[in-house]
Amino acid sequence: MSHTLTASGVFTGEPQNVSGDLLPPEPMYEACRVFARHVTWQGGLSWDWGRALAMDPPREFTQLIERYLSSVLASDAEHRGWKIPETTLCYPWIQRMFPEAKFIIWMRDPRDSIIGAHKTDDLRDFGIEYPETDDERERRAISYIYQYRLVQATPRPRHWTEVRFEDFVLRQEETLAQLEGFLGFPLARIPVRRDPIGRWRTDEGRHDFDFLADPIRDYQYDALKVVDL
Repeated sequence: MSHTLTASGVFTGEPQNVSGDLLPPEPMYEACRVFARHVTWQGGLSWDWGRALAMDPPREFTQLIERYLSSVLASDAEHRGWKIPETTLCYPWIQRMFPEAKFIIWMRDPRDSIIGAHKTDDLRDFGIEYPETDDERERRAISYIYQYRLVQATPRPRHWTEVRFEDFVLRQEETLAQLEGFLGFPLARIPVRRDPIGRWRTDEGRHDFDFLADPIRDYQYDALKVVDL
């Protein structure tokens, strides 16, 4: 998605890595840790975001985000934005800082998502407690469900849309047309690969966890048909 936006003339900050993440990421990581101080772990897979949702972001947080987004905020481009996955870990306060921003919530089948490694695999790196486990796949699944539930618990902003990664790949024209209506400007078409979709079907590791049932159901992944890969 970030590559599509960049190819469409959106300034998404600089420098970036090959994934289109704005660098350096450390101020964003630290901002996520500031947010985590106001999250209460209730044991198991239950967290209370009530304090964080009820308060305005502290100055320490806003300063870190402003430092991270310095190139974006300083730009006079007509369309500006950024992408880095860790934004989700402090999403409620990002929404408070930028109430008129247009949020694209990027979803992926959790069973595919947890096959690969991510910076957010161990939530403790960002100050978030969760049940002890030596199972790497379980840690990734816990991170996925934490982020999913955090987004679900946060009141939706004025401008919001959700996009499944799989739809972007398998139904690119239809998906881009919907995004163009949401964003209000034309989007470039870029080459996409289908092989990352449905990898869990041939994966020999553990990829099914009962607590992932909600996102699988809510985003209709059990109904997703993938053909001609």
